Amino acid sequence: MSGWEQGGLAAAGFLTGILFFSAIYFYQRRKEVRRIRALAGYLEEAHLGNAPVLSACGEGEFAKLEDEIYKTVTFLYQTREDALRAKQEFAGHLSDIAHQIKTPITAMSLALQLTEQGEDRHHLEQIRKQLLRLTYLEEALLLLARMDAGTFPIQKKETDVFTLLVLSSDHLQELSAENGTMTEIPELGSMSVTVDPDWTMEALMNLMKNCMEHGAGKTIHCSYEQNPLYTQIMIRDEGEGFAKEDLPHLFERFYRGRGAKEGGIGIGLALAKELIERQNGTILAKNMPEGGACFEIRFYRH
Repeated sequence: MSGWEQGGLAAAGFLTGILFFSAIYFYQRRKEVRRIRALAGYLEEAHLGNAPVLSACGEGEFAKLEDEIYKTVTFLYQTREDALRAKQEFAGHLSDIAHQIKTPITAMSLALQLTEQGEDRHHLEQIRKQLLRLTYLEEALLLLARMDAGTFPIQKKETDVFTLLVLSSDHLQELSAENGTMTEIPELGSMSVTVDPDWTMEALMNLMKNCMEHGAGKTIHCSYEQNPLYTQIMIRDEGEGFAKEDLPHLFERFYRGRGAKEGGIGIGLALAKELIERQNGTILAKNMPEGGACFEIRFYRH
């Protein structure tokens, strides 16, 4: 075979190779374009909320991209469902709030009418109580809204536990006198916690108030102790204790259990829990073996 023939065969083989690899390249390119278009269409459907949740098939970097896209869509769907659920819960809470507000407004309107007729000045006191209840409800709702929005300010500092308990009890003297309760707070030595004093007192007051309402005429017992891990505060009453069916729900917003005081809002314990947990604390409600309800609070050092 001459040199020209050999050169021609080599050129033909080279050209055939180029054509072969070009065909493979364009085939792969068309395949990738189709997959990209399919993903783009999938994302458009996902934006409309109509895309199914899929999993990537195949191998290679493109399959990894598909897998990440499908994971992201799954996460977005879950986020959307959570948002819808939260919106539905919020609507339910608004309904509860509307019902709670309607009752004192109706009572005040009736009391005001009777007062205007000069029948009984006692109704002015009823109006005052209902206004206080509405004011507390408004403040509690604003506080919860700030917590949910992440704009709740906490300014922690070293605070004496005994002082926190005594000041909290002092703020409830009027309710204590009305219910005939006494609060026992022994001085157990110098112990401090790193908390926001004002908000922690708000939480303790709500817990004490609950005990006063369910242990009328008896004594509310407070105790505290400290170890290297946490500081524990216990507040208990001498009442009947929590109903078994109420225990899992006591700290839910707007939950009112068996024997709840008439006119209660069902928000005090939820507020206390939020305030404590936002300061590296935990709270547990339980019944004591000897009787009575007990709140166990722990503020952890780290």
